[in-house]
Amino acid sequence: MSVLTWTYILVGVTFSLYIGIAIWSKASSTKDFYVAGGGVSPIANGMATAADWMSAASFISMAGIISFSGYDGAVYLMGWTGGYVLLALLLAPYLRKFGKFTVPDFIGDRYYSNKARVVAVICALLVSFTYVAGQMRGVGIVFSRFLEVDIDTGVFIGMAIVLFYAVLGGMKGITYTQVAQYCVLIFAFMVPAIFISFQMTGNPIPQLGFGSELSDGSGMYLLDKLDGLNVELGFNEYTDNTKSMLDIFAITLALMVGTAGLPHVIVRFFTVKKVKDARKSAGIALLLIVILYTTAPAVAAFARTNLIDSLSGIYYLDVPNWFKTWESTGLISFVDLNLDGIINYSANINTNELIVDKDIMVLANPEIANLPNWVIALVAAGGLAAALSTAAGLLLVISASVSHDLIKKVINPQITEKGELLAARLSAFGAVLVAGYFGINPPGFVAAVVALAFGLAAASFFPAIILGIFYKKMNKEGAVSGMIAGTLLMLFYMCKYKLGWFDAVIPSKSDWWFGISPEGFGSVAMCVNFIVSLLVSKFTKPTPEHIKLLVEKIRIPSGVDEVNNNH
Repeated sequence: MSVLTWTYILVGVTFSLYIGIAIWSKASSTKDFYVAGGGVSPIANGMATAADWMSAASFISMAGIISFSGYDGAVYLMGWTGGYVLLALLLAPYLRKFGKFTVPDFIGDRYYSNKARVVAVICALLVSFTYVAGQMRGVGIVFSRFLEVDIDTGVFIGMAIVLFYAVLGGMKGITYTQVAQYCVLIFAFMVPAIFISFQMTGNPIPQLGFGSELSDGSGMYLLDKLDGLNVELGFNEYTDNTKSMLDIFAITLALMVGTAGLPHVIVRFFTVKKVKDARKSAGIALLLIVILYTTAPAVAAFARTNLIDSLSGIYYLDVPNWFKTWESTGLISFVDLNLDGIINYSANINTNELIVDKDIMVLANPEIANLPNWVIALVAAGGLAAALSTAAGLLLVISASVSHDLIKKVINPQITEKGELLAARLSAFGAVLVAGYFGINPPGFVAAVVALAFGLAAASFFPAIILGIFYKKMNKEGAVSGMIAGTLLMLFYMCKYKLGWFDAVIPSKSDWWFGISPEGFGSVAMCVNFIVSLLVSKFTKPTPEHIKLLVEKIRIPSGVDEVNNNH
């Protein structure tokens, strides 16, 4: 069967499964909609968290970044995994004990202010919309190649699917859908990786194949060959770094603390019955995440080697079929500058004739390696599962921020449960439309967009959460001032140095402050947030005593009843 037929079959089966689960688990109350009724098992929650966590950036884009950046791409591995550990071990148990299932709800109650709540809602929307843009873009890329439609149409199809099960099922529908999506995405990521590892090195375990000798009889190690190919073409050695240590540190820190402040992951810890279950599900999720994250560097190296081998120095008329297919999507292209008909791939932008979008590397990898059609289609289903699982989680955060944190807690406290549920569904509908727009007009490739979302989370939420838990003297004036200062600074830097809104052209790297990239600037904005928060709190009214007692109670690890969850 053709790739298209296999894709229709596998995508059709998986989508039918997701829709079936959504209908089965339809939310009938706000508690179902926001936290799945609070009765999800630790194993199911662990799988759902892992699916929520491994977005299109992890599945589609991360290995693509590593394949082009080499050692520099390791910042994404370190930042995202380190951030998850930070969230699971340091923050989640305390937030779970506090009993507030959204970040704005925590900030509003901890800082005894609706102003703080509204600022947190705005920050949550900024982070979530930036993040979801990357997911919708990922959906569009998958559909454009495998269903042979343009990217915009692909985004619209993804919007319709995610809208159905997110609006109908809420967190209850999303959780059980994500369990299925985890199974699909991890199988889809690992199967081609195992195939290619065995094909190139004779070792079926990608993590070991990555450091093994090639099976072509040359006696050369994979990474040595890749280093040689890169140098030949004028690139830096694959295993060498080009970023400054300060930028590497800044990006890693921004991704770590941004992760710890991500609202769609934090809410996961409220879908289980007890704090103990929250910890257990966090551990399960970490083990499940590790499978993909330790495989990604190997996939990146395999894809890069195969790409160079199959295209560099080849006559355009002799390119493999996969090139023509991907060329029609606009994500890979050949411009014959010297009119010799040969693909000249090099680091020199004046002579380079091959333009490759980083986001295609994982998706095209099975085709480049000439794997069976069902494996190619499986990767398509996996990419969609990764993107849709995270998009659904983010849409829920957006709808909860609007319906629960803004409408119920600020605008109309007397709203009925039925009215709140309707508001949540309408908010999710509006969020999908905005997410679709950003998916069609993204500010960069998938992982870069996601990295910016993490920077915003680091700049806005992380200090307010940390100080809210561990510094009982932090008052509302300090927290609000810090969040506003950190968010505005991050937005300015992102708009100027990533989007180029304030200049005729996007400024060069030499113009970056302290040599720190927009993806890493969240670390600087976070530090500014901390400083502003602490300074303002010193010169304003002290925190009320009942809030100090509440914080003390939350911080006691055991022997104290959980704070009642007042929704």
